Amino acid sequence: MSVEQSYIDIYNQMADKVKAQSSAPLNALRDDAMKAFAERGFPTKRWEDFQRTDLKERYATNYGINLTQFNIDFNPYSAFKCDVQAIKSHLFFVVNDVFYCGDKKVDDEIAALAKQGIVAGSLRKVAKEHPELVEKYYGKAAKWDVDTTVAFNTAFAQDGFFIYVPKNVEIDSPIQIINVMNADLDLMATSRNLVVVEEGAKLQLLVCGHASKKFNYLCNRVTEVFVNNYGTLEMYKLEDSQDCMTNIGSLFIQQQADSNVLVNEITLKNGFTRNNIDVALLGEHAELSMCGMAIGDGNKHIDNHTFVDHKVGHCKTTELYKYILNDESVGSFDGKILVNKGSQKTEAYQNNRNIVVTPTAKMYTKPHLEIYADDVKCSHGAAVGQLDKDALFYMQSRGIPEAEARMLLMVAFANDVIENIKIEALRTRMHMLVERRFRGETYTCGACTDICK
Repeated sequence: MSVEQSYIDIYNQMADKVKAQSSAPLNALRDDAMKAFAERGFPTKRWEDFQRTDLKERYATNYGINLTQFNIDFNPYSAFKCDVQAIKSHLFFVVNDVFYCGDKKVDDEIAALAKQGIVAGSLRKVAKEHPELVEKYYGKAAKWDVDTTVAFNTAFAQDGFFIYVPKNVEIDSPIQIINVMNADLDLMATSRNLVVVEEGAKLQLLVCGHASKKFNYLCNRVTEVFVNNYGTLEMYKLEDSQDCMTNIGSLFIQQQADSNVLVNEITLKNGFTRNNIDVALLGEHAELSMCGMAIGDGNKHIDNHTFVDHKVGHCKTTELYKYILNDESVGSFDGKILVNKGSQKTEAYQNNRNIVVTPTAKMYTKPHLEIYADDVKCSHGAAVGQLDKDALFYMQSRGIPEAEARMLLMVAFANDVIENIKIEALRTRMHMLVERRFRGETYTCGACTDICK
């Protein structure tokens, strides 16, 4: 039996139970999504967009799937304490693939946001209480008919995080989502997030990922984001997990006129990671800034795949990704910017810079532009190299030990990605975490229990 067929059989046997646990807006797409998945199967290296990442191989493990959405005996509020100094966020958790509702703090946070007209909380619950709101956006950005990992998610996902920020509302504090993988068996999680920023609204969103060391996990998370006219979104994503984690994250963003979006993704610690970012600029004078940094050692695998679609003119995209790879780790960056016919006055800049510290580490880079307009300013570039030997020699000649000099050069290399974090407290914290990562020091987030230790 093929890997795909085992999941197709599970869906055919359990579809009614999955739908019973979920809601109408999510259920409406399930059967068509499973049909799309069954026709093509999981991506392999034969697919052009997955030449460095074979996801079919990752799904071959016999994972448990929480199809009935049972709640495990675990309170993340007692296990995690964010220690980013001077930051007061609205904190929520998704445990495996279920939005955590088992603590009074959740109700308090949702109520506090509701006073500003914001709808937030469990996607499954909001879809039942406000079906018209979820139906308007759910599945409208995610390309599940093209990417079968997204189709798989659309078929199986039942819950996740939802937030709706109404017109001209600026949330008083950042929203922080912590995704936690914690179970007593090898587990697969499929969750869905939906973010809507209405006209003139502003949202700062922090997303963190953690996993226990006890078992093997595969996480397939899909996030759809809609930023309307003059809306502003800052989205910061930190992966700080374990070797046992396979993380497949797909982010789809639709921007309307005069909107401004910043996406900053940092892979600090991981096992096997594939990040997909797909952005459509649908209104003129929209601006997008995308930053990413990945630190790999051991046999880590980090693959970032980005696609920016300039549908209209007078828009601007700036994209910067950096990798620092050690040991036998593998990095891949595949970034495409498409400037459609008629999208004049487009500005698009793409840059990928990489340091390969050891001869056994590998970096694959493929930045590319596809332009069908003639009045544009576009450029792209890539470089793969080693630490600057002259700078290293100079620092050693000034009495700095070689290991310390290497660490300082790598920290400096990563600096401009971190400096794109606009929340000062978070930026300071990330500088510290990256330095400790390069030093090889262990660390945990605040009062984290044995989840991360």
